[in-house]
Amino acid sequence: MFGYSEEQVAAFGLSFGVGAFMLYMLFIISQLAWSSKAGKFGTFVIFLGLAFGMVGFVAKYFIQWILESK
Repeated sequence: MFGYSEEQVAAFGLSFGVGAFMLYMLFIISQLAWSSKAGKFGTFVIFLGLAFGMVGFVAKYFIQWILESK
């Protein structure tokens, strides 16, 4: 597609597409915390419960970057 291989398109979609989706999910979580008037601790718990899976996805890229640089 447009001179790019399938691997390049998939890597772009996985990094930027999923990254943009994760930012949108953070926006949704923050709106949920704000509309429920959760307070500071409640907001922390909401972000911990709903956004903790994103930490693993981001950590995967840092681990790959560290292993590839050695």
